[in-house]
Amino acid sequence: MKIALAQLNYTIGAFEENAEKIILAIRKARQEKAALVVFSELAICGYPPLDLLEHKSFVAKCECHLNHIAAECHGIAAIVGGPSVNPNPLGKNLYNSAFFIANGSVQRVINKTLLPTYDIFDEYRYFEQNTNFSLINYKGFNIAVTICEDLWYNQPILTGFGKNRLYGVCPMEQLAGLCPDFVINIAASPFSYMQGEIKAGILKENADKYKVPVYYVNQVGAHAELIFDGGSMVVYPQGFIRHMKLFTEDFMVFDTGEVAGLPDETVYYNPSGGMEMVHDALVLGIKDYFGKSGLKAALLGLSGGIDSAVTLVLATRALGPTNVRVLLMPSQYSSDHSVNDAVALARNLGVRYDIIDIRDIYSQYTQSLGPVFKGLHADLTEENIQARIRGNLLMAVSNKYGSILLNTSNKSEAAVGYGTLYGDMSGGLSVLGDVYKTDVYRLAGFINRDKEIIPLNTITKAPSAELRPDQKDSDSLPEYDKLDRILFNYIEMKKPVDEIIQMGLDREVVEKTIRMVNHNEYKRYQTPPILRISSKAFGSGRRMPLVARYD
Repeated sequence: MKIALAQLNYTIGAFEENAEKIILAIRKARQEKAALVVFSELAICGYPPLDLLEHKSFVAKCECHLNHIAAECHGIAAIVGGPSVNPNPLGKNLYNSAFFIANGSVQRVINKTLLPTYDIFDEYRYFEQNTNFSLINYKGFNIAVTICEDLWYNQPILTGFGKNRLYGVCPMEQLAGLCPDFVINIAASPFSYMQGEIKAGILKENADKYKVPVYYVNQVGAHAELIFDGGSMVVYPQGFIRHMKLFTEDFMVFDTGEVAGLPDETVYYNPSGGMEMVHDALVLGIKDYFGKSGLKAALLGLSGGIDSAVTLVLATRALGPTNVRVLLMPSQYSSDHSVNDAVALARNLGVRYDIIDIRDIYSQYTQSLGPVFKGLHADLTEENIQARIRGNLLMAVSNKYGSILLNTSNKSEAAVGYGTLYGDMSGGLSVLGDVYKTDVYRLAGFINRDKEIIPLNTITKAPSAELRPDQKDSDSLPEYDKLDRILFNYIEMKKPVDEIIQMGLDREVVEKTIRMVNHNEYKRYQTPPILRISSKAFGSGRRMPLVARYD
C-alpha cells in the first residue's frame, strides 16, 4: 500500500488556508496512487492554538473544516490532526485527536494519550488523556495511530534530579499487544539543535522494539517563538531511515512493501548540521513571524558589532533587502571602524541605512539632568541613557514607517542581564535571544563560508557595547567561552553550582555568573518573544519566579 506523508506549514486559526493546503495534498496523493495520506498534529487549526481552544467558536470552525476536508476523501483515506469534543461531562472539554477519514466522512477518532506538560508544552491544560487503545483496519492492514508524545515514553528528560520517566502508561505497549502492521505518528515537534538525533533515536527505538515501521509526519514552519523543522521520516525495524526535507514543506509517497528492497546496512538519520540548521531555523522563524502576522518591513540598529551584523543578514535572507532598514547611531564612544564596518555590511546586503549621530541628543539629556545629578559621578546611568536614546530613535522610525524592530541581544547577554531595558533590549522579536555569544561567532563564520559578507573586522575585534571609553565586554563579564560553558550547564543541563565548578571552572566566576542569571529575571520578563532553537529558551519554556531569593 502506498502512503503519502504531507509535511505542511500551517497558520494557527487560518482554517480556510489550512484546509485548502490539506485538500490539495489529498488530491496530489490520490493522483500518485496513494491509498492513504497523513498530515500532522492539530493540522486543521495549527499548533499550538493555546487558549483559543477555550473558545467554542474556534472548535466549531475546526469541525466545520474537518467536514469540508472529509468530503474530498473519496478513493483515498486521510489521517488529519485536530481537536475533538470530549462527550464525557467529566474531565477536560477536548481531546487532541487524529481523525481517520474515508468514503467522505470521519470513520474513526484516535485520541492522544501522553499529554506533555513541560518546557513549552502545556497540553494537559486543554486536553483529556486517552485511555482506550485500538487499531484501524484499512486495506487489509492493521494500523496503530499515535500522536507525537505517544512515542516518547522513554524519552530522556533532564531535571534537577537526573533523567526521569514522565508517564505511567506506555501507549505502544498497549498497541503492540494488538499486533499492528505499522505505526503512524502525527506530530508537532519543535526544532531544537539538541533534539534532532534524540528524535530519530526515539523513533528508531520504537521501530526496533516493536518490529514495525514507523511513519512520522511533523509540521514545518514557525509560530512566534516556536520553530518546527519538519524532518518527517519513515523508520524501519531494519534500521533504515528515509527522511524528508528540513525547514520547508515536503511531500513524499512511500510503499509499505519497499523495505524488502532496501540495503541491509543500518543507516542512521543524523540531521545535525550545526550552524547551518540554526541559520535555517532562524531565517524561517523571522519569515513566518512576519508573513503569518501580515507584516513586511523590519528595522534594527546596526552598531558594527557581531550581534547586529548576524541579525541583519538573517533578516535580509528572510524578508529580502528591500524590506529591511537599519539605523547607525554613533556616539562619542563609537569607533570609526565600527561605523565603517556597519556601512560596509549594509552595502554588501543592499539594505537602506541612515546615520543619526546621538552626541547632541546625549548632551541635551545630561544638561537637563545636570541639576538632579549634581555632585554625582558618571556611572552605568549615563551608559543606559545612550542605549535608551537609540531605543527611542529606533521606535520612532518603526512607528513612522510601520516596521517591526528586531532585537539583536544574544542569549549570553540576556542570561546575565547585560543589556538596557527600553534600550538595546527593545524590539518586537528577538532573533538571537536563544543563541549564545560563542555560537553567534560560529553563525558569522557560516555566513562568511563562501565569501566575506560580514566584514572580517566585525568578527575579529573584541566585543564592546561602546558606551564608555575603551569599554570591553570582558570588563564586566567572564570571557565568553567560559561564560557560555557555565550558562549552558546551568540553564540547559540544570546542573548545580558545585557540579559546574568540578568541570574545572573557578568557583567565584561560577557563583557570580549564576547570581547574575537569577537576579536578572525581571529584565527577561520584559523582553520580546525569542526565536527558540535550544532545548531551554528564555520565555514560555523557562518559568522562574520573578520575586524570589534563590542563589
